[in-house]
Amino acid sequence: MDEKTAVAALAALAQGMRLRVFRALVGAGPQGLTPGVLAATLGVGASTLSFQLKELVHAGLVSQERQARNLIYRPELQHMNELLGYLAAHCCGGEPCEALPAPGCARC
Repeated sequence: MDEKTAVAALAALAQGMRLRVFRALVGAGPQGLTPGVLAATLGVGASTLSFQLKELVHAGLVSQERQARNLIYRPELQHMNELLGYLAAHCCGGEPCEALPAPGCARC
């Protein structure tokens, strides 16, 4: 990942509602969510959600797929992991280190 791509992703996540949308999609995993489910989950209006999703898609953090009449939004987990790798690339002065598990994460 290059600096320009990292800045675009971080800028997209630097807004509270977009961060909540992205976290909800990450929680849903690869199957993704429809805008209706996202709106109900987050308690946000359709037009606001549409704008936030467009920004996340533009930043490469979310993908959109049409399935029949529904749109499905999915987190781009590889892009997220590349961003995390970019941020941690110089962690610990270049020495190998282990990331701390997320609090409450059953998979960590």
